[in-house]
Amino acid sequence: MNDSVFQQFFTDCVGEWVSERTYHYLNYQEIERSRTDFTIKPLTSEQKTKILTDNTYKKSGTLESFPGFNLGFYTINDKGEEVQNNLNLMFVPTIESGDFLEGDYLRDIAYEEARPIVANFRFNHVTKELLMTTNYTRVVSVDSIIMTNPNLRIRRILNYQRPPEGQPLETILLAGFGVEQKGS
Repeated sequence: MNDSVFQQFFTDCVGEWVSERTYHYLNYQEIERSRTDFTIKPLTSEQKTKILTDNTYKKSGTLESFPGFNLGFYTINDKGEEVQNNLNLMFVPTIESGDFLEGDYLRDIAYEEARPIVANFRFNHVTKELLMTTNYTRVVSVDSIIMTNPNLRIRRILNYQRPPEGQPLETILLAGFGVEQKGS
């Protein structure tokens, strides 16, 4: 698998980032603005092993080939509400097709539900967009990160009401948009 652009994406993510976001809560017509400070570090072999164990995930390949990071963040919104967390994320590529690399996206703590979770990702080598889709109990979260250059990322977060099995995603509950800039 030729994943050098994919690996570089994760190398470029490491560092200090500041995100300015706007969230549109469509189910109750509210808009929220927030600022998030991120600290992103590469995962250690021990952290990768723990993510695999927490998710009872059978690996195929070496730990070094699975990119990921430790993500610490602090968010404050325009109402003064604060959230702070630290979690580990890892990506296990399974399929390469044309400009896309797809696979499993593992976390030790999920955003919507505080538990380990396995989701799906799709990475576009040309646009450098990482698209992550997570099926939670009540929502399906589709999160996009586009690395425009090593110091600027564009984010889009769409949370859909989880449809009945086999039905398409239709009802958006939350739409979030953000600009993330790497600090010095």
